[in-house]
Amino acid sequence: MKKFTAIYVRRSVSDKDKDNNSLSIDSQKSECIKSLKNNEEYRIYCDDGKSGKDIEHRPAFQQMMSDAKDGIIERIIVKKYDRFSRNMREYLNVTNTLDSYGVSVTSLSEPFNTETKEGRMMRNNLLNFAEFERETIAARVADAYSTRSVETGFYQGGKMYYGYVSERRTVNGKKGSVLVPSKQADIIRNAYRIYKEPNASLSDIMSYLKDNGYEINVSPDKNMDRSHMSMLLKSPLYVKADKDVYQYFVSKGYEVVDDIEAFDGIHGCFRHKRADGSEYIKVGYHEGLVDSETWLTVQDKKSHNKKIPNNGSAKNSWLVGIVKCGHCHYSLQILYSWNASKTKMWRYFGDKGVSTANGCIKKRLKIKPDEVEEIVFNAMKERLENLVIAKIEKKKPDIETENIKSEIIRLDGEIHKLMDKLADADDTLFAYIQERIGTLHSKKSDLEETLRTKTRKYREIDTSPLVDPMSRWDLLTVEEKHNLAATMIDVVYVSDELGVEIQFSI
Repeated sequence: MKKFTAIYVRRSVSDKDKDNNSLSIDSQKSECIKSLKNNEEYRIYCDDGKSGKDIEHRPAFQQMMSDAKDGIIERIIVKKYDRFSRNMREYLNVTNTLDSYGVSVTSLSEPFNTETKEGRMMRNNLLNFAEFERETIAARVADAYSTRSVETGFYQGGKMYYGYVSERRTVNGKKGSVLVPSKQADIIRNAYRIYKEPNASLSDIMSYLKDNGYEINVSPDKNMDRSHMSMLLKSPLYVKADKDVYQYFVSKGYEVVDDIEAFDGIHGCFRHKRADGSEYIKVGYHEGLVDSETWLTVQDKKSHNKKIPNNGSAKNSWLVGIVKCGHCHYSLQILYSWNASKTKMWRYFGDKGVSTANGCIKKRLKIKPDEVEEIVFNAMKERLENLVIAKIEKKKPDIETENIKSEIIRLDGEIHKLMDKLADADDTLFAYIQERIGTLHSKKSDLEETLRTKTRKYREIDTSPLVDPMSRWDLLTVEEKHNLAATMIDVVYVSDELGVEIQFSI
């Protein structure tokens, strides 16, 4: 198929109003035709009265691009690049696409002849600048989003959170979007209420919602499944965040950008993510849907009722995968050896840390697996008994914890009052106030550290799945014992010098 040269001409309504003869259709055609080589075949594509703000609404331009893709156009001539588009970036993108079709573009008014290497180089440089501009704008948008999300509790846009819709409101003299409960909010409330019960499962939630006529869909064409429901049960968005929730976030290692007094037991929290992947918690302007006790109980249940992976090596001891060396913290193996007469086989611990680059000071422990298993089992029994007793007893107010929280609030109030006085203070008073604020901050930090180390006394742990198998311990298989131990314990450190150190997960 013989190729031809395309001439593209365009004039918008605004060009007609200006009576600009140089941009008239006839003028554009005439100049482009003059630039043709002798006997060069051409075809004119004309969009008269079409705006240059985009290329989608110009039929002649679309036809030209289609012909270029089909391989029947060799090159395109245009009087000015703005006949293609008023947007430089769009023009560059179009010429880049035409390059991939093997079609060059010549502008009579600008040096953008992609038939020459100089023209292609200039076009590519402009493309690089356009890409740089896009990335710069994206970075600015990200920075602005990060700044707003730290400074305010407004909804920042993007995905809409299940159970809420957004409304424009004025908060603290600033306008922004605030989440307000939608008709799906009852689904969230019921889900937390049901899952709080010790024996309830995600399936129980889904069955209840279905039986009671709730439309459990996350979008018009997608129904909610158990995986999505599980994610909703972990979201801090729905909690009426109080001081206990603040303590929970701190204990989990989250960066909390608000002081403890912002956790008023009314508003929910956003969990924002930075560009580097780090996460932080910000109290929002929206009201939470679930009380803090229910939300925290659900978090405990989800963290402690995880499925235990099948450990194929847990055949020789139920401690395999749990027990580690107290020196190097590498896993301990269960090894065997015969006695001198080869009538009995002994079990002992072998340290995997010996083969590491640094090597462990212990290759073989004197303490035997049988001893460690007995110590750990007795500790598990005691731990479970204490949890059951604590659950049976009526909850009593933790006076010490409440006093600490009140003192932190009081210190914050004093700090803020002193900060207000700094502007009017002379040098002597300024120095005194600074020193006093430093002392108060130090005292506040110590109290917050005390809170972090205290166990929340009202935490409800589902002990029912543990009581029965613990009572039948001798009848369990090694694998069943291992799974039960892994449910209750994070790690067991063993050394001849320090003995057995057990770190429980419940």
